[in-house]
Amino acid sequence: MVRGNNDKEWAETIPHNLTFTLDSVTFYMVHNKKEVPTSLTGVNVVVFGRSHKYVQEEKDGVLWLNPGSCGPRRFHQEITMMMAEITGGKIQVKKITIPHEPK
Repeated sequence: MVRGNNDKEWAETIPHNLTFTLDSVTFYMVHNKKEVPTSLTGVNVVVFGRSHKYVQEEKDGVLWLNPGSCGPRRFHQEITMMMAEITGGKIQVKKITIPHEPK
């Protein structure tokens, strides 16, 4: 996990960004998409948040993911999360939409 914009003193030890590899798939994780470095050499997947809006798109061979938000509904958006499975160096992502009662 990485530190978000509302994570204050209690989260000082949580990193601002994180790069890690699982089964030959390299991830770069950051809260704000605007803070992703311009060079993503060696990165296969970028995971970000901030907007609370689901995103799953490929750009220049890099998969960009935002799981959305599965907490209380915000900004009249869907309540979403995602599940990812890596097999043989390939990632498959499934969007999960959580039903909610309109207010």
